[in-house]
Amino acid sequence: MNRRISSPMLAAAFALSAVTGAFAQDKTAKIGVLTDMSGVYSDVTGAGSVLAVQMAVEDSGLTAKGWKIEVISRDHQNKPDVGVAIARQWLDVDKVDVIADVPTSSVSLAVNNVAKEKNAVYLNASAGTSALTNSECTPNTIHWTYDTYMLAYGTGSAVTKAGGDTWFFLTADYTFGHTLERDTTAVIKANGGKVLGSVRHPLNTSDFSSYILQAQASKAKVIGLANAGGDLVNVLKQMPDFGIAAGGQKVASLLMFINDVHSLGLEVAQGLNLTETFYWDMNEQTRAFSKRFSERMASKAMPNMMHAGMYSATIHYLKVLEQEGGNSHDGAKVVAAMKAMPTDDPLFGKGLIQPNGRWIHPAYLFEVKKPSESKGPWDYYKLVATIPAEQAFTPLEKSTCYLLKK
Repeated sequence: MNRRISSPMLAAAFALSAVTGAFAQDKTAKIGVLTDMSGVYSDVTGAGSVLAVQMAVEDSGLTAKGWKIEVISRDHQNKPDVGVAIARQWLDVDKVDVIADVPTSSVSLAVNNVAKEKNAVYLNASAGTSALTNSECTPNTIHWTYDTYMLAYGTGSAVTKAGGDTWFFLTADYTFGHTLERDTTAVIKANGGKVLGSVRHPLNTSDFSSYILQAQASKAKVIGLANAGGDLVNVLKQMPDFGIAAGGQKVASLLMFINDVHSLGLEVAQGLNLTETFYWDMNEQTRAFSKRFSERMASKAMPNMMHAGMYSATIHYLKVLEQEGGNSHDGAKVVAAMKAMPTDDPLFGKGLIQPNGRWIHPAYLFEVKKPSESKGPWDYYKLVATIPAEQAFTPLEKSTCYLLKK
């Protein structure tokens, strides 16, 4: 028996079809770079992260193909409540599709929950906590560039194997520092070493004298610095006043960026070991990108691994949108497509995104050059070892991400 569809039903069906078609062909995207513009991490994220995203949009070529890609940015001030408020404003009112960058682990974890709740894409390239792909993983989050497991495995393992078998930690007193100390402790013990103690300092500390004295009194062979940015620079500048090196103790910086080395100078930073996933002078492609980046930075700084990671993450996101033929504005769906497509960009080469949202690629153990070894500005690293991708990050069988159980 034939059934006639009433005019209102027919109109509704056509309307739904039109909306679905328009949705599939929607060629717009809005990326919000939530970063530290004024605080302890502003030199290593901040304006550089915003520029990296803008360069990725330009290099993607999508605007020339009719896409409208908008990039906005805000300063989260390293405060979780501020970060959450901005994220909610962006997602509820400003219709942002992607929240990107987000340094400071406490802020990153808070925003992680908002991105899942609002079904946005969350591309974190600057927070260290490995929880983002373990206990706090979500279908909306991809963790780019590095994490505390990678830092611990790279620097912690190398220094312990080289004879630094007793450690004392000087740790930033928030999620990132705690996690980095925990992950490095596990690596030290796995390699036969011991941790003699630790002391924790508030974020953005100016006077490290009491903390340095405690580390010195421990007699540990290695003082592990589980902090970053301005805090790291301050403690390293103050250490020579206490004769740490003369006393035979080695300093291991567990998270250090090329911007930090530049601030310290090679006289102070020479000989330090550090683990990174990107160095501007690795090859012709990294040099070409870094030259363009530096020319557009007010400080003329070279990019660090977080800037490079933000470029890489954005390029991959835009590749997926182009492949899909439009933006569904469905964060979990877009992230699933990003995981399905292998990554490949000029800064990191080939890589892949695991089901728990961890992007994996090789990492590198570097040593800071002596002044006599440097051939010019920003020529600061020499390669000590390459860590294969499958070793650099938490093995899937050790991940506690619930997505792996589905």
